[in-house]
Amino acid sequence: MENSHIHIGSFRNYLQFEKRFSAHTLIAYTADLQQFFDFISQQYPETSVQEINLFMIKSWMADLKEKKIAGNKSIHRKISSLKSFYKFMLKQGVVKNSPLTTIVLPKINKRLPMFLKETEARDLTNEKRNEGIAEEENFWEKRTANLIVKLFYETGIRLSELINLQENQIDPSYVQIRVLGKGNKERIIPISKNLLLDIQSYISEKPMRMERVENVFINEKGKALYPKKVYNMVKHLMNEVTSLKKKSPHILRHSFATHLMNNGADLNAVKELLGHSSLAATQVYTHNTIEQLKEAYKKAHPKAE
Repeated sequence: MENSHIHIGSFRNYLQFEKRFSAHTLIAYTADLQQFFDFISQQYPETSVQEINLFMIKSWMADLKEKKIAGNKSIHRKISSLKSFYKFMLKQGVVKNSPLTTIVLPKINKRLPMFLKETEARDLTNEKRNEGIAEEENFWEKRTANLIVKLFYETGIRLSELINLQENQIDPSYVQIRVLGKGNKERIIPISKNLLLDIQSYISEKPMRMERVENVFINEKGKALYPKKVYNMVKHLMNEVTSLKKKSPHILRHSFATHLMNNGADLNAVKELLGHSSLAATQVYTHNTIEQLKEAYKKAHPKAE
C-alpha cells in the first residue's frame, strides 16, 4: 500500500519520542499496523489511508478469525493499535475521520488471574531456601533466583522492570525502590527492611569482574539477565511449592496484588503499586477477594447452603 510505511514510521516516531513507549510496545504496534496494511494491499489494491473504511477493517478482523491468526484478545489489541494510529492521523491532518468510531469488538471471556496461596508464597520466599547453596556449582544462579522470586512477590513488579532495575534505583534511606514502568513512568514501591538487606548483600557480593555492571540482577558472566532465563528460574522454584499449571513471574505479580487485597489493602493503593494507568485493570483482584468471602460464608454461616 502506497506510503503506508511512511505513515507507520511517523506514528512509530511519535510513540517513541513523544509518548516514550517501550521498545516492546513499539514492536507490537508496528507489527499490528504492518499486518493490517499488508492485508489492505492484497485485498483492496490502490487504496489510500484516507479511503480505508469500516467494512475493510471488519474484513481484516474476519480474516484474522477465519485463519486463526488471532483470538478475540489479540484482535482487541490490534484494533487498539489501529485506533491509536488513526487518532494520530487525525491529529496530523492526514485523515478527516476515523473509520473505527463505530467498530464493535468481539467479547473476551474474562479469566480471573491465578495466584499462589499465602502459605505457598511463604514457602517460596522462605529465607532457609538460601541455606547450603554455597557448596553448589551454580551458587550465583541460585542466589539470584532466590532473590528474584522474593522481589517479584514482595513488590509486584513486572518482568521487564526487574530485568532493567539499576543499583541506583534502590533507595536505602527511605527503604524503597524506584521502578521505571510502561511508558517510562516512574513509581515508588516501599520494600521491607529484610528485602533491602538482601538486595544490598547481593550487590556487595558481586564478583570483581561484575563490579561495574549497573543492573541489580546479572548472570555468572556479569551480563544482564534475559527474560527467558528469569522465567525459567521462577518456574523452577515455583515447581517446588505449587501445583498451579502456570508458573511465571506474572503469577507472582498476581499473588502480590491478590494477597494485598485479601488483607484489606485499598484498591487505589494497589493500583499505584502495580503501576496501572486506570482502576479497571486493578479491579480484577476484587473478584478474587469476593470469591474468598463467598467461600468463607459457605463454610462458616449456619444458613449457607
